[in-house]
Amino acid sequence: MPAVGDVVEEIKRFSKESGLSGKRILVLFSGGKDSSLALYLLKEAGLDVSALTFFHRWSWRETLNWAMGFTKRLGVEHFLVDVTDGLLREAVGRKGPICINCKKVMLWNAKWFALNNGFDVLAKGDNANDKIIGALLDQCKTNIRLCELPKIGVPFFRPLIKYTAEEVEALADEAGIKPYRMYEHARRRQWREGCPLQYIDREETVTPELMDLAYKANYEVSKIARKRKVRVSVRVPSFEIMCWDCDGETLREVESVVREFKGKR
Repeated sequence: MPAVGDVVEEIKRFSKESGLSGKRILVLFSGGKDSSLALYLLKEAGLDVSALTFFHRWSWRETLNWAMGFTKRLGVEHFLVDVTDGLLREAVGRKGPICINCKKVMLWNAKWFALNNGFDVLAKGDNANDKIIGALLDQCKTNIRLCELPKIGVPFFRPLIKYTAEEVEALADEAGIKPYRMYEHARRRQWREGCPLQYIDREETVTPELMDLAYKANYEVSKIARKRKVRVSVRVPSFEIMCWDCDGETLREVESVVREFKGKR
């Protein structure tokens, strides 16, 4: 496993060779482990780095609060941008998964925010386990860590792209990075949390009412999950319960909450 100090030195070397040193870098910062580690490492490497966090009406406020505290401790400038209106325009009336539409909104907002505020480079916390085949960032013709993309107009830097999810986990632990957990089931067994809108059923036509339901139902079951230290989420409007490590008592408590939401529909 690589050590934090070694990774910082590698980033310093790469930044010097690629011309990143002295440029303003804006990290797309969700408050998750990957983006938190990327921000931490770039700061430790002495780069001119700031954070950009997108949120919307259905974002978890607990994770947003943690993210704000983290950047304050790092001494990093942190911008917050509300993308609620853009997400509603892109997602409502279309079928899921909603994350595709949300990522589109965030990408183009990031581009224009960077261009309008004097940033030279955008950075992401992608690691080697992330699905990148066919994605926009895989149009890189040179080093996959630093991509010049004509469609975006701002280079993308991915300092973690050569490290596996397991290596990123170990690096974050060494750095003492412990993001706030909502104890979501998520889409992978790794700690891959996001926002409650990902639990709208895949082929369901998205409406503001479904977005509200996804938030409210998952917020309530997350309380149970955090209390019992298991991972729970619920799809809507099918109300399929997804749970790792749940015992019978936990499932009964979750089912009771879900029944209340079913009864209101």
